[in-house]
Amino acid sequence: MTVFDNTTVRCAAPLDANHPLAAALEGRSDIFAMTEQAQDAALRPKNPGGLSHDERAALAIRMARLNGEDGLADHFASPLVDGDVTKIADPTFDGEPDPRLAALIRHTDLVTRDTKSVAAADISALKDAGISEDDIVRLSELTAFVNYQARVSRGLRLLAGLS
Repeated sequence: MTVFDNTTVRCAAPLDANHPLAAALEGRSDIFAMTEQAQDAALRPKNPGGLSHDERAALAIRMARLNGEDGLADHFASPLVDGDVTKIADPTFDGEPDPRLAALIRHTDLVTRDTKSVAAADISALKDAGISEDDIVRLSELTAFVNYQARVSRGLRLLAGLS
């Protein structure tokens, strides 16, 4: 077993161990190890602040689904515990009537679907919904990481001829 075999990206972009790309990626195992560390920091930090671990996992699943990355969504679903939070993972759920949840979802979806359209008013909307500046930073870290991971997974599958 290699370092790459134990990574989320490996689960989301299932390469056969004999595929030439798998061998090439093993040579960059340091990058995948750091990506796993970043994932732990984004999804399961010691101090989650106002974004619980379950909310983070549900938002990660949502982003993976919005990116068409079902393997990644399945991977993020494994640690999800709180049944009420799982509805966040459904891209058709808008968070209403909870203004905090609706703002989190609206922002997450916007960043995932159309990053270039994010404006100062979108950050203000999060603040207006009662989300602290620290939690806005935490949400930004989460959305940046999960969307990065979705792009890496998609790219690996494309390079391997699996998509």
